[in-house]
Order: sequence, then structure tokens, then C-alpha cells
Amino acid sequence: MSADVIIRVEDVKKYYNGGKVKALDGVSTEIRRGEVVVIIGPSGGGKSTLLRSLNLLEEPTEGKIYFEDEDITDPKIDIDLHRQKMGMVFQHFNLFPHMTILHNMTLAPIRVLKRSKQEAEAKAMELLTRVGLQDKANNYPQQLSGGQKQRVAIVRALCMDPEVMLF
Repeated sequence: MSADVIIRVEDVKKYYNGGKVKALDGVSTEIRRGEVVVIIGPSGGGKSTLLRSLNLLEEPTEGKIYFEDEDITDPKIDIDLHRQKMGMVFQHFNLFPHMTILHNMTLAPIRVLKRSKQEAEAKAMELLTRVGLQDKANNYPQQLSGGQKQRVAIVRALCMDPEVMLF
């Protein structure tokens, strides 16, 4: 594999209902560092299933997925270590409604990356400022518009310093 390939997908299949529904049917691709890849297709075409498969939120029925040259479909692999390097922005954002925006953004860096609260908050505020939402840090998700929630979800993923972003 080329050194600049960060994700390689080999003949990935994802079937539901005993194989009656083929969400993914033999997908193969390589994604290089710094490359922007767009997946286009109709509703129900498998776009989200492929993205969710890249960090094993969906486990493929068949095939292999390599991240940084490691087979993450191998059951012996610690997928949580790889997920720390993959930021993901979900379609419905998945913000915790009972937490402020700032708390939503700092929870994972503090718990997973073991950053201090001050360091995590400083990074979160820097990123919120970049997207024009620094004044919303103490608001709750229900107080934001859909577009604002989307920007918060992006910033939340960026707070983890991911190598890959999945949208």
C-alpha cells in the first residue's frame, strides 16, 4: 500500500435481512492523506452505511477496511484507538441535549484524550470562534438553529484532532 493511503476499502459488503437488502455490494476504494472524497447517490444508496463502516459503527458482512495500514475489521483490533483518529459528524448531529455546547465539545477530549479541562475549553473556544459561535458556548443544543448545530458538531469532531473527518 502506498504511504499516502490512509484508508483502503476492499470488496466491502453489507447485507441486511439475510442478504435480501444489499446496502453495500463489493465497494473498494483508496483514500489518500489530504484528499477530499465525495460520495454521491440516491437516498438509500449506501452512502451513510459506507461512512459508518469506515469506523465500524456498521460492521461489514464481508470485506476488509484498512486504516493506516491496519485491518480494522480484524476482531482482535482495538477499534476505539482508531476511532480516536476519525472525526465523524452524524446526520442528526447527536449532541447531548442536557449539556451546554461547551460541555458537548470538551467531554471527549477530557475523557478520551486526557486533556485538562482548561486545555479542552481553550481549544473548543478557539474553534467556536472560527465558526462564529463563541457566544453560544453556554447555550444548549435546543437553543440553536439547525445550521448552528451542524457547525457545533463539526467543531466537536475537530476538538479531537482527527486525522480523518467523515461527514
